[in-house]
Amino acid sequence: MTREFLLVDGYNIIYAWDKLKRAVEEESLEIARKKLLDIMSNYQGYKKIEVIVVFDAHRVKGTRKIEKYNNIDVVFTKEVETADHYIEKVAHSIGRDYRVRVATSDGLEQTIILGKGASRISARELHNEVNMIESDIRKNFIEKVQIDNNRLEGHLDPKVLEWMEKMRRE
Repeated sequence: MTREFLLVDGYNIIYAWDKLKRAVEEESLEIARKKLLDIMSNYQGYKKIEVIVVFDAHRVKGTRKIEKYNNIDVVFTKEVETADHYIEKVAHSIGRDYRVRVATSDGLEQTIILGKGASRISARELHNEVNMIESDIRKNFIEKVQIDNNRLEGHLDPKVLEWMEKMRRE
């Protein structure tokens, strides 16, 4: 199976998703970034792909910074480097060997990355995909565990359950 990468233009997604844009307005940009990273971390865990979230730092002095956040890579670009430029370079370097998707609603960026061998997913499409995954996780894991814990056997020791089943069969 071919490794798959999702490159996410962090600020583009934050300002395209109402919930995250509200977080910027009502709380802070830092909180909105953390919320996006939490969402993308869950996404990666469910999809079993590699996610790289890229944030512009072109107005901030300094060098590129790459960190791990849970199970995803987070890149803060270096001074005078945009997220778009970094994403284009990465898409070009790995696009021939791996499946690469880029999440952005920047029309020019979408056109450029298609030429680099990557496919694109808009902010809205990614939002819809994330919502479907969150719904699936809730339905298949969280609600199922809650249902199992509401039954008596969800609270009993396995040896007691075995003994009760043996008694029932006799």
